Amino acid sequence: MTTDQRDLPAPRRERLLELLRHRGSARVTDLAALLDVNAVTVRRDLARLENDGLIERTHGGASIPAALSLSLPNPLAAGLSEGQIAMLVPGLDFYWPEVARGVEARARQLGLRLLLRGHSYESEDERPALSPLFEADDVRGVIAVPNTKGPHAAEVMAWLAAQPAPSVLVEREAQIGPSGEPVESVVTDHALGAAMGVWHLWNLGHRRLGLVVSPTSPTTSKIKVGWQRACDELAAEDAFAVHIPNHRTPGFGAALEEVIGRCDETGATGLLVHSDREAMGLVQQLESHGRRVPDDISIVAYDDELAGLFTPALTAVRPARQALGAAAVDLLVARFEDPDRPVHRVVISPQLSIRESTAAPPA
Repeated sequence: MTTDQRDLPAPRRERLLELLRHRGSARVTDLAALLDVNAVTVRRDLARLENDGLIERTHGGASIPAALSLSLPNPLAAGLSEGQIAMLVPGLDFYWPEVARGVEARARQLGLRLLLRGHSYESEDERPALSPLFEADDVRGVIAVPNTKGPHAAEVMAWLAAQPAPSVLVEREAQIGPSGEPVESVVTDHALGAAMGVWHLWNLGHRRLGLVVSPTSPTTSKIKVGWQRACDELAAEDAFAVHIPNHRTPGFGAALEEVIGRCDETGATGLLVHSDREAMGLVQQLESHGRRVPDDISIVAYDDELAGLFTPALTAVRPARQALGAAAVDLLVARFEDPDRPVHRVVISPQLSIRESTAAPPA
């Protein structure tokens, strides 16, 4: 058995990540010596961790992203060897499984277990679903994704703050009390992600742009802010935004036709579409009109769950979902260690993956 085979890949990557967390940054040669493996193995593991959004590659080595290093606890000092972290997400079939994997991996590194439960995006009051999690044996803290726009949002936030165990919001932000004190949270900078999509299309030469979003998604408001800001800065002509329903609803096809009509009216050649499934549906609708992607219209999808599997592979903005989960655990553990520490709000930047669906506009 070779040296590299003594450690299975996943445990070795966990050890590698822990070394980087303690050191902040390190060179490949030093990591290889510490792990007793060759440099090629370390580079492969670093590439995997970077893809998961947990590290940043540097020349000759790697480091922990600044957004994650703000509140990283020392697991040896924390003395965590038992207990569990509970997590309630609004769905278990899209977006959230990868966030949960980030939570589970980081919790496991700290000797904690994950108690995962699913709920509903349509929920107006998560307290009945959250209460059993706080009451479960050995729960040290709860990660929640509540509906912060619902009729009972203020009551839910106040109730969370009153629980004996700490809680952290993921992809949600909220304030409590008359002074608007912020709640601890980890979020993606979706406004930046939208701007990245606009800048990419603009740099390819697209000057007439469109945005396609859902009116019900919690992400939409931030995407629209980033979209509008970027369009204003670039002085994009006739930029438009269209709301379309969920891809499962009967009106989805008609909404896609409206998008194509707006493209014809404005001469738009570049579109940012949230999310992947809506972007894929639009590509197929365009093809039924004899319009090709990217020859006639370039499309940037937002979420990157399925975008890379489609044909053509879709350029997409990808939130660092596993990094979100890991950062949420770190905030909870930091709160275990110091209950009086200031509220922390972590913002993690998304990434743009450039694929086949974007190109220079037609001449």
